[in-house]
Amino acid sequence: MRKKVIAGNWKMNKLVGEAEQFVEDVKESVPSSEKVESVVVAPFTHLHALVEKAKGTDLKIGAQNMHAEESGAFTGEVSPEMLKDIGVEYVVLGHSERRELFGETDESVNQKVHAAFKHNLVPIVCVGESDEQRENNQAETIVEDQVKKALKDLTNEQVQDVIIAYEPIWAIGTGKTATAEDANAMCTHIRNVVKAFAGDEAAQAVRIQYGGSVKPANVDEMLGQSDIDGALVGGASLKTDSFLALVEAGTK
Repeated sequence: MRKKVIAGNWKMNKLVGEAEQFVEDVKESVPSSEKVESVVVAPFTHLHALVEKAKGTDLKIGAQNMHAEESGAFTGEVSPEMLKDIGVEYVVLGHSERRELFGETDESVNQKVHAAFKHNLVPIVCVGESDEQRENNQAETIVEDQVKKALKDLTNEQVQDVIIAYEPIWAIGTGKTATAEDANAMCTHIRNVVKAFAGDEAAQAVRIQYGGSVKPANVDEMLGQSDIDGALVGGASLKTDSFLALVEAGTK
């Protein structure tokens, strides 16, 4: 049985002191990591402090992005080596906001995925279609293409360790949510895509999250589906009680 992973993507929110207080408030209350993986995905400026705060607990810290190169003339960027150096364990790659607002491509996401594995970071790879693409019956094709390109040239063993986050763009921060059945149908499709190019063992092992207006009120229904193995959560992860409710749901 695949272990659920709940990741709270804070995006560009909270100051360092607020973030430290959040971790202080939740770190002793998150469930055992043997039952569920609980991850806070914070801005770069917070990461070192939060890793230190969370040491020795079941709460893990992730970054929201990174560059594919280890070092170089890339002003404003952060390397995988830098993240690993301070104890970060997860990194979100290819979020729709990065793709739409900052010009990230499937190819650049793939480069970052390879870099994450090189530095023993767990990549959370985001895929998802727009409202227009769904209306034009292109959703499955778009998502399939994103998955294949993001995971290109990985070994089957590496594919098993990827976390794929299916986030329909039309459901991010809009209050709209895919039905549990619709979300699961796409996650099942993603698993079948993985099976086609990496084999059944990888397909059964890879964990697929749903993201898009997930909150305590709907998380149980989402996580009760056959192919949804967790959630990548935005706004609902910013409050301690809500975050704890979400990760607790991952133990059921």
